Amino acid sequence: MKRRLVLENGTVFEGTGFGSLEPSVGEVVFNTGMTGYQEILSDPSYCGQIVTLTYPLIGNYGINRDDFESITPFVKGLIVKELCEKPSNWRSSYSLDEYLKMKNIPGLSGIDTRKLTRMIRSAGTLRGAFAGPDEQVEDVVRRLQTLQLPTDQVSQVSVKNAYPSPGRGKRIVLVDFGMKHGILRELNKRDCDVIVVPYNITADEVLQLKPDGIMLSNGPGDPVDVPEAVEMIQQLIGKVPLFGICLGHQLFALACGASTEKMKFGHRGSNHPVKELATGKVTLTSQNHGYTVSSINEDVLEVTHIALNDNTIEGLTHKEAPAFTVQYHPEASPGPEDANYLFDQFMEMIHTTEKEGEEVCQNA
Repeated sequence: MKRRLVLENGTVFEGTGFGSLEPSVGEVVFNTGMTGYQEILSDPSYCGQIVTLTYPLIGNYGINRDDFESITPFVKGLIVKELCEKPSNWRSSYSLDEYLKMKNIPGLSGIDTRKLTRMIRSAGTLRGAFAGPDEQVEDVVRRLQTLQLPTDQVSQVSVKNAYPSPGRGKRIVLVDFGMKHGILRELNKRDCDVIVVPYNITADEVLQLKPDGIMLSNGPGDPVDVPEAVEMIQQLIGKVPLFGICLGHQLFALACGASTEKMKFGHRGSNHPVKELATGKVTLTSQNHGYTVSSINEDVLEVTHIALNDNTIEGLTHKEAPAFTVQYHPEASPGPEDANYLFDQFMEMIHTTEKEGEEVCQNA
């Protein structure tokens, strides 16, 4: 089955279709990971995007039951150089093609993904469409050039109602902006009593849950499109220890007077080097974001980490309140688990804050 990818700049890639037969439109981005396509497909942060995988062979270990980052995928399409139709892995339950058919996600194989990636690196992310055989390219390009990308991705992917993930340890309110299940797994490993709540929860509603700590999750889209979350975070800073990841990092920065901007083609992959400024230590990280914190209020925030590839901000800490954030994904394990210690750092921050509070009460 032939399928075409049409980009807003008029470029057409023709290859072989797999997965769903449905037409699809989205922002075309690329991910440089050699493995992890199942996690990529199920990461809610890819909501509204067509993902190009730069590694040339995809699908060789199939799809298994354990490696999903969400139950429902929100990706708009998948592009690969070569599709493996007969995976070989003892955990495999489905082929990649079978999974995409089940989830109604279109795929495209057999194109020059290197050329497409270089085009995105040069021009920036491009809007694209899987065009039907009867559609005129000129009509598709015209439609793409006037297409308004959605701004409600967080509301699409966030949980609608709060739910618990019980434990006997510290109570953590996990605000779901498009949460990867890996974050929940890391908190469960530490026996946290987690309550997952919607993105539009108010600060008062959070405090009514009596949290020991607050986690701000990853998620899709532009952080300025979620002003209610920024207001909620502003009211919580200094009241409860806080840890933010990816979109949570950006929203926290906005709440502290920083600014954000759209990146040319973003960071998406599993081997991005990040330097911790205090120690000089370099960590290999998993990343997926198209926006970055561009400037901060230095009276309020301190930069703790930077990306070595482009010197963008990768970590922040509040100068007075118990709160820190990172742009990358410490819950991910693309091979190394270098950044996993940040969850322990979060737990230690909670213990330290509680101890300081007890000392204040004793001295009062």
